[in-house]
Amino acid sequence: MVESTHKACSRWLLPAVSAVFLGLGGAISSGAPAGLRAEVDTAVGRMRPALVRIQVVSSDFGGGREVKGQSVGSGAIITKDGFLVTNHHVAGHATRIFCTLWNREEIEAELIGTDALTDIAVLKLKPRIPRTFEIARFGDSSKLRVGDQVLAMGSPMALSQSVTLGIVSNVEMMMPRFMGQAAGMQLDGENVGALVRWIGHDAAIYGGNSGGPLVNLRGEIVGINEISFGLGGAIPGNLAKLVAEELMKHGKVRRSWLGVDVQPRFKSSADDQGVLVSGVVADSPASRADIRSGDLLLKVAGKTVNVKFDEQMPDFMSLITGLRIGEEVPVVVRREGREMRLNLVPVERGEIMPKQRELKPWGITARDISFLIAKEMKRTNQAGALVTSIRPSGPAGEAKPSLRAGDIITEINGEAVGSVEALVEVTKKIASGKTEPVAVIATFEREARRYMTVVKVGVQELRDPGLEVAKAWLPIETEVISREIARQMGQPDLKGFYITQVYAGTTAEKAGLRAGDFLLAIDGEKLTASQPEHDEEFATLIRQYDIGATVRLTVQRGKDWLKLPVELVRSPKLQREMKKCRNNDFEFTARNIAFFDIAEARWNPEQQGALIEEVTSGGWAEVGSLFVGDLLIEVDSQPVRDVDSLRTIMETVARERKSFLVMKVLRGVHHAYLEFEPAWKNNVTGSNQ
Repeated sequence: MVESTHKACSRWLLPAVSAVFLGLGGAISSGAPAGLRAEVDTAVGRMRPALVRIQVVSSDFGGGREVKGQSVGSGAIITKDGFLVTNHHVAGHATRIFCTLWNREEIEAELIGTDALTDIAVLKLKPRIPRTFEIARFGDSSKLRVGDQVLAMGSPMALSQSVTLGIVSNVEMMMPRFMGQAAGMQLDGENVGALVRWIGHDAAIYGGNSGGPLVNLRGEIVGINEISFGLGGAIPGNLAKLVAEELMKHGKVRRSWLGVDVQPRFKSSADDQGVLVSGVVADSPASRADIRSGDLLLKVAGKTVNVKFDEQMPDFMSLITGLRIGEEVPVVVRREGREMRLNLVPVERGEIMPKQRELKPWGITARDISFLIAKEMKRTNQAGALVTSIRPSGPAGEAKPSLRAGDIITEINGEAVGSVEALVEVTKKIASGKTEPVAVIATFEREARRYMTVVKVGVQELRDPGLEVAKAWLPIETEVISREIARQMGQPDLKGFYITQVYAGTTAEKAGLRAGDFLLAIDGEKLTASQPEHDEEFATLIRQYDIGATVRLTVQRGKDWLKLPVELVRSPKLQREMKKCRNNDFEFTARNIAFFDIAEARWNPEQQGALIEEVTSGGWAEVGSLFVGDLLIEVDSQPVRDVDSLRTIMETVARERKSFLVMKVLRGVHHAYLEFEPAWKNNVTGSNQ
């Protein structure tokens, strides 16, 4: 089965890129006619206080995990208590939303409802103190005519409060069939073009304009900008207003569903009304009413149907999705030249693609099985959890046989799994009180076959790596004196090592060794290294001594030959030996500071902190700009001494579910404060490690 996500139409949609502030009205020429200039100024003045830039942290799913991403879109406030309208593809998958008003004030918002079929979403501003907002008003988009002047307003390329001027090019723009799947404008499995005839216009719109208003010269919303492919395309304001009102009232749009696939009549058809039924979904209202493929559907609920052209399809779709759910509806079809009157009972149109969830103890993402997914997969029921992606190194990915995207988990240890929520609850029971992964038998279906596999469910804690055996060590770094170097120095028989670094504050520095010295002998035994492959000779000889022993080194420094006694010390832990911790909420791994970190970065020997070793792509850490190599020294105003203190602090953060968190890092020679705004979820996510 092919997955459809909110990124499916990225070729046409308008994601945002960067954030730069620019004054409103820069796209309107000062040389425009005085009358037009005045109308534009009036329209801009009316819309400006209601225009918002929307910054979104959204969730996508892939590789067995939830992946965070950031984007910027536009919107307009439509009620005095702070409801605003934008696109579904801007905010429909949001986990955190922040809106910037005309005066650069930033206010957090929440997603009230979203509708993939029309690509409309409604947000609600959440100011700290309740207040009244300036609003934008809808005009009548049905009165738009080709050639009317319109303004596209919003945040293109994240430019705050921008406006461009153009004319209406087409009032019933459709995607041509030759564009194939792109013509369908798929969002979460929904065909946006089924209900939407776009208002085509040539006012310039770019990434970030999505969700912003198309405005007439009276300063009224007549469309919601959505697409651009040369021409801009806006969802008609009348449709957007109806959908927004439903979302504000109910959080979703309830629509009826008949279960018919239809298309315009054949070009060769002599009929002057009707729409061609191309297919009927089994067990649907249409199927139960005996509507058949090849029928010409003439009337629905007493209304004549006429679909000869693609542009007429949204009218038909509006008719059948607006029928009363559960109430019998008469329809008339023509079959083999004979008209037939049938009755059907519409049902509620459910989600095609139910929302996905991440299950960290399994290393998978999954969703429930909708009615249509079940039909497409040739299933007789909707029971089970549909796996949508796998983390290859996770528990499900390492099982034998491993799970795959498209598999349906139906049982765990013989207990039926009817949904993703059921799988979550079973997993909680399995993992409760356990500190190690638990092996379970998972039964799953793949196409027509039924399989069983053993999955070790749970989040594996990081273990301290094994330590290298401590050996004697001289705190310096060296390289072999090559034959070429020896000859260039006029000492072709010179053999041994060249000191490249002497570690500060160590016995080597105290003994007087310097970078640039030549080491020629240890306790009178000459060194024989003369090629790069001999680079371990010196370290091997040193390791034969006891820790604390003193060796006498023969050193050449310029023209001087020196005999320097040096005390050997215990070899420091390597970076790979340092203790680590993994934070699953923010998705990063840190480790303790090693001796060599301090030496390489030239930190104070007493430097404390946790060194960031891994930042998972798409996690909250990446969204907040935490980088590999950062030294984390403070979290929530508390000092981070090492990974143990970091773990304790982050456990408190998770327990208190803080909406805002500040981390302080040392990055090179610079300090930076990083602000995080996580969205906590009640999910099977595992614990911090």
